Amino acid sequence: MHRNKTLGQPSTQFRIDAAGWAIGAEHLPSPNFDARAEGTEIALLVIHNISLPPSQFGGPYIADLFLNKLDYDADPYFDQLRPLRVSAHFLIRRDGAVMQFVSAHDRAWHAGVSSFCGQERCNDFSIGIELEGTDFAAFADAQYSALAALTAALKVAYPLMHVTGHEDIAPGRKTDPGPFFDWAEYQARYRLQQKQANTGEPAPDLAFRVM
Repeated sequence: MHRNKTLGQPSTQFRIDAAGWAIGAEHLPSPNFDARAEGTEIALLVIHNISLPPSQFGGPYIADLFLNKLDYDADPYFDQLRPLRVSAHFLIRRDGAVMQFVSAHDRAWHAGVSSFCGQERCNDFSIGIELEGTDFAAFADAQYSALAALTAALKVAYPLMHVTGHEDIAPGRKTDPGPFFDWAEYQARYRLQQKQANTGEPAPDLAFRVM
């Protein structure tokens, strides 16, 4: 999926503070996390999509799920979510607003049973970013802008080497971010962020999963 849009000046910048929280994001600390093993290198960024109820955007339900505050009676679909205790580090809403639920220093519960390049338990060494969306519709322009800016900030703070989708680390079990996520657009916007930052000697580039 190629959007063929002119890449404009990014409207949002982020910075990761000493505690692993993004300055420029709304902070909503989730109880669903634990500590990474000492010495773990945070090398992977995992892109997801989520909508609650499915294919409906807006409302408090995604945040409530990550905060263990979801009203399970608000929609019939929610009943199956009762046993879940999940989280992601970040959520990017349709308007580009970014919410953070877990410090990037810590392990969020976003990937489940997973493997990347032969390494199991991707939660251990990854950062998870959820985009409000589905497998069946295009993502918003503002989401790509925010995602690129957030990725650039995370790359400064952590030794990230790869970006991939949830579907790639849990094939057959997960399908997100899905066929409407434009990996080439994401990569182009990230590289524009890096170019505009121009902060001395560039760090090694991220290896993107580009379709």
